[in-house]
Amino acid sequence: MAQATDPSRSQPTTLTDVARLAGVSVATASKALNGRSQVRAETRQRVIDAAERLSFRPNLLARGLLAGRTGTVGLLTSDLEGRFSIPILMGAEDAFGAGEVAVFLCDARGDAIREQHHVRALLGRRVDGLIVVGSRTDPRPSLGRELPVPVVYAYAPSEDPADLSIVPDSVGAGRIAVEHLLACGRSRIAHITGDPRYLAAQERALGARSALADAGLALVGEPRFGVWSEGWGRAAAAMLLDQHPDIDAVLCGSDQIARGVMDVLRERGHRVPEDVAVMGFDNWRILTSASRPPLTSVDMNLEQVGRAAAHALFSAIAGARHSGVETLPCRVAIRGSTAPLA
Repeated sequence: MAQATDPSRSQPTTLTDVARLAGVSVATASKALNGRSQVRAETRQRVIDAAERLSFRPNLLARGLLAGRTGTVGLLTSDLEGRFSIPILMGAEDAFGAGEVAVFLCDARGDAIREQHHVRALLGRRVDGLIVVGSRTDPRPSLGRELPVPVVYAYAPSEDPADLSIVPDSVGAGRIAVEHLLACGRSRIAHITGDPRYLAAQERALGARSALADAGLALVGEPRFGVWSEGWGRAAAAMLLDQHPDIDAVLCGSDQIARGVMDVLRERGHRVPEDVAVMGFDNWRILTSASRPPLTSVDMNLEQVGRAAAHALFSAIAGARHSGVETLPCRVAIRGSTAPLA
């Protein structure tokens, strides 16, 4: 089995050819090329020289099988249509591609029974490990401790502390958002956000309040929870301006909400950002770039979450398993809705 051929040959070069040229058995040639310690240094070098002469590269799958691995992993998601799961999957697949690992992708569509079916199917294909990607940051049930392969949870952490979960730092995201607004000279900051049943909404509000408290300030009014939509942004902004016309910034829990808020500010004659700065969350480019002015937003670095989950799975497959919840920092994508940009 080989991935490269000798240009002078019509058939692929095999391990048998290498062994014959080096004057050793096939088993010895295999051990030499896979770095086994049972082979003498001079024999190993002779095998390597023969492999180079024949342009032979061991087939990665065959090498994996010798080590008891298949070179495949499973990516299990609950929301392939989601804006959050897709960047995570892209980041994970990039990392797996760099490691020459094949990926089986399955969408459970939020159905626990379908998810178990996919898990059994992936294990039946002898995958080396699994990454489970959630559609929101709320903790989810664990797949269990009895699985024969390591599992890493991304975005939605496992409820079992024995599992390893990689998630964005939602509290830190709320904090850095407010710190940006404070750096822009804002002090009367209100917060309009989405569904209070979402952990992300609660954690972002917590981080925002914490950053304001550190600056000796407080939110203007209580956080306004609602739904993740432009319509709610418009309704909440209208109520906010009626009660607190002197606000100078609005931190929004999503980019959709922020778009609605900017609509109402514009209708009421408030300039963005000169009079009121507006900031969103998620950095959804189709919304942030089309906004007028372009919308400053917190980017959760979801592709990095995916890459980190893949690297954690690589380590677990190699025997270095970890547990607990690891949070990754978010970043602020600065645009014209918080500070005039040249």
